[in-house]
Amino acid sequence: MWKVRDDEPQYAFLKESGAPEVNYYEAPIDLIARSGGAVPAGREMFINEEPGVGSNPNRNKQHAFHFTADNCIGCHACEAACSEKNDNPAHISFRSVGYVEGGSYPDFKRMNISMACNHCDDPVCLKGCPTRAYTKHVEYGAVLQDPETCFGCGYCTWVCPYNAPQLDPIKGQVSKCNMCVDRLEVNLKPACVSACLGNALNFGVVEDLPENREQAKLSIPGFPSPEITHPNIRFQQTKRMPDEVTRTDGMAVKYHKDEQGEYRPVVDQKKGVEKRWGLDKLSSRENPLVIFTLVSQASLGAFAISTLGSAFALEPILALRSSALYVPFVALVVALAGVGMLMSATHLGKPLRFYRGFNNLRHSPVCREGLGMLLYMVFAGLHLLSVLPDNAVFQRWFGDWGHYPVAAAVLSTLALVSGAVGLYYMYRCYRIPARPFWNHWQTGSSFVGSALALGGIVCLWFMLLSAPASGAAENTVAMLALGGGLIVVAALIEGLGLWQHARAMNVANNEGSVSHYIQTTVFAKSYLLRNTLLLLSTVIALGLTLTQGGVATGLIAAALSLCVLAYAVIGRALFYVLVVPTTMPGAFFWKNKDFEEHARDIGLANLPQVGVVADLH
Repeated sequence: MWKVRDDEPQYAFLKESGAPEVNYYEAPIDLIARSGGAVPAGREMFINEEPGVGSNPNRNKQHAFHFTADNCIGCHACEAACSEKNDNPAHISFRSVGYVEGGSYPDFKRMNISMACNHCDDPVCLKGCPTRAYTKHVEYGAVLQDPETCFGCGYCTWVCPYNAPQLDPIKGQVSKCNMCVDRLEVNLKPACVSACLGNALNFGVVEDLPENREQAKLSIPGFPSPEITHPNIRFQQTKRMPDEVTRTDGMAVKYHKDEQGEYRPVVDQKKGVEKRWGLDKLSSRENPLVIFTLVSQASLGAFAISTLGSAFALEPILALRSSALYVPFVALVVALAGVGMLMSATHLGKPLRFYRGFNNLRHSPVCREGLGMLLYMVFAGLHLLSVLPDNAVFQRWFGDWGHYPVAAAVLSTLALVSGAVGLYYMYRCYRIPARPFWNHWQTGSSFVGSALALGGIVCLWFMLLSAPASGAAENTVAMLALGGGLIVVAALIEGLGLWQHARAMNVANNEGSVSHYIQTTVFAKSYLLRNTLLLLSTVIALGLTLTQGGVATGLIAAALSLCVLAYAVIGRALFYVLVVPTTMPGAFFWKNKDFEEHARDIGLANLPQVGVVADLH
């Protein structure tokens, strides 16, 4: 238990609650009642590995922070108190103070915002975490996270709209605000609240207004939509702000008041309008995921084309499956899936704990994606073993081991189903309300298009290599028509998705619009190159369907392969670097990506006290 000082000031203690029975979202504030009595009252939390139950009379009620923006002076005492209590390094802060400002002299106004974890009613971090490192407790409604269970995938940092979970690239794990439950057990307010100089932060049972407060608003300028997670924080802001306020950090976002009086994010052209390549910015800490998604989709696409083509008796596919090259084809497909799984693991902060990625199949799309891809690789590998005895080279070296067509068919079907599940949840992983640029059906069309295009290239080359064995010239023509046709269909699917996505983001008036603005300025030439290569691939593929074979066929196929690979890699890299999350506003130095880049460029990041580390793990 937290040791209460003899001279503890009165303001540090929690007050008696006068809250109603339900919160704003009509959910019971009594968390035992909300759980239907499934969890007993008075259980031990083993805080700091110590037994015992505290004296707080409101222990099983949902608690919340109350922030009065009018009172915050931006002193950062709450940050310091939080970091000191949790022994955080300089680059990690569970609570941070940012600000927005607007107007002009002499009527210039600035509003400070102190923000930590909001211990939401519907915590998306808990649902997204594949390791089940998060738990929402009936004690205080605290959403607690265990860094030792975490393996550092960072998915919770993607889905949280408020930037509450903090990924430490040095330790390779996430940690976050724990509501100071050890202090709550002895009826003390959290450390950040007790340290607040301006009486801006307060804490207690949700919907129970602190003394001398008038409002319990759900949002203020810069705060993402509370509908995403139903956060347990309430605001007061009686001072009027200008109709448009800007952020002082490097994010190209400002907030404009709409007709209902709510502030909505819009584009702030901080990056200018010059069209650049941005090639030096295409690389990111998500590079392993670029490789994982592309090689996995290539594997899935190639296997699906082979399996479905055989089921529909397409002559080019049947010729490939009956040739000696089918075993190397399946071996390559399995190898690509294995490389994808390996790259997925290397993205983790703690790669050796990859096995924890299946702990939350009930909620996490990351778990379901991983399980689907793993089963696909296993079944495809077993399918490889079942068709190996049919291979002419194998028979020449090892003799006749029998034939297993039924097993091969069943295993290929299981692999196809598992791969489809894996691809679907790969798509679901990115339908995140906190990242509007991804939260569009175009993500799915991009993944399907990549699977068809890259898988089609793999099949095309194996069909061409197997063509001499098939004998008939018409088989070669059919192979070229099938391979080129797959690329055309893939390009049309991806092109349609990109067109609709650009239209939607251009008028979205959210962080997705900001991503599109950056796409058409900072990365404009790379964006244009990707689109040009996509169009060029379509033209070359159409030409390939019209060829009759010959010497030029190999050159055309090689040019097509390079175009497809180039637009896929550029497009997927843009996919990860362009996304702008719905994070809270930062300060000029702290939580400012532009300052972090500048600090790395001039060597200031070498000083640990600056709190800037490599954005990799």
